[in-house]
Amino acid sequence: MDGKGRWIDNVFIERLWRSVKYENIYLRAYETGTQLRQGLTEYFDFYNAERVHQALDYQTPDDVYYGRAQCRLAA
Repeated sequence: MDGKGRWIDNVFIERLWRSVKYENIYLRAYETGTQLRQGLTEYFDFYNAERVHQALDYQTPDDVYYGRAQCRLAA
């Protein structure tokens, strides 16, 4: 059921770009393309390695992807 024009395909990337804009670009108002590129590089490093995500059980994407995630044991 996946194909061209399927709305759910864009949901994840649209949410990412919303976070990028509101947490970085609008706050810093970069003046040059070079500053923007450096700022985005720093932001994505932060986003993947330091920023915890509710959907990932308050872990970072790097921890989950590279297997450093803490497993919760059911009581």
